[in-house]
Amino acid sequence: MLLLCGSGTAVVVPRLASSAASVRLSAAEVRGRRSAVFSREQARQRSLYPRTEKIEVTLQIPGLQGTLLVMNKGLSTPHSCARHLTEWYVTSSALALVDGKPWSLHQPLTQSCSLSLLTFKDTDPLLVNQAYWRSCAALLGQVLQDAFKEDFSVELLSLPEVLVTSGAFCCDVVLDPQLDAWNPSEESLRSLTRGAQQLIHRDLPWEPLEVAPPVALEVFSHSRCKQKEVEEKSAQSPKGTVILYRCGDHVLLSGGPLVARTGLCSQYEVTAIHPLGEGKWGLHRRAQGLSLPLQQQAHHTVWRKLRSRAEKLVEVPTGSTNEAISDTLTLPSAPEQTPPHTPQQ
Repeated sequence: MLLLCGSGTAVVVPRLASSAASVRLSAAEVRGRRSAVFSREQARQRSLYPRTEKIEVTLQIPGLQGTLLVMNKGLSTPHSCARHLTEWYVTSSALALVDGKPWSLHQPLTQSCSLSLLTFKDTDPLLVNQAYWRSCAALLGQVLQDAFKEDFSVELLSLPEVLVTSGAFCCDVVLDPQLDAWNPSEESLRSLTRGAQQLIHRDLPWEPLEVAPPVALEVFSHSRCKQKEVEEKSAQSPKGTVILYRCGDHVLLSGGPLVARTGLCSQYEVTAIHPLGEGKWGLHRRAQGLSLPLQQQAHHTVWRKLRSRAEKLVEVPTGSTNEAISDTLTLPSAPEQTPPHTPQQ
């Protein structure tokens, strides 16, 4: 039996046959195995730095320009650096720039570098908003995979990268074939929204891990479509690797960096699930949602207008998955000027 959490509506269906292996595991078992492989590889990578080596991190932050932090190679992260400053940087930073490149707050630093900490209140929040929209889609995928009873699974196909101007972030999934005629009710969407809000309340970090294809293939050994995605992403990567992220026990592939934690999301709503038609893995559906970050809020009348727009099907043109994501959805507000602070010694 399939049951959306909190909806009270049950539908009898067989389990979705999305496993690449002959043995069918419950959704909880699949999550546990993926997380275990992630932990094993994470520990292996950390063991590559048995001796504490120091690196120099030069801050590129207003008021702290040129400040030097001495950190631990392969262990320290931009989040570690933020903790040497003030609580404001710890709670407000969403993304980092390391030598000018977007970098997760929890990605270890492996050499001396320059570091900028980015927030939603920056003068140019484009990169932060790209990561935020991507993270909201990742959260939606996690909610969908957790929303059904443990005896059943949901095949997460992809997290299409779409412009914020499209009005909604989205996540493509396949449900059981016997649900092909199912259209989610408003109560079902509210139930999914409550699931997202619970994850936001838990303030879970998105842990990044760069891995070789064999590791990623092992992580997704029970999903043929994810294995195909691993092969495609690794072929497109200059280093031949892929980036995994873990949130709780949920492991996913990402096309770019995610923000530091789920708690940076604030207003968040699942707005629609649209059928896209038959695909290689079954009936493809596009789940959509709308969100604003913690540092920005919308009045309920504005939110209703944004929500109405986010209910409409988001079209994802072929070949547009790597387009930049605009910052035009965020509400206009003046950038906050943070006063200079002296790092703790």
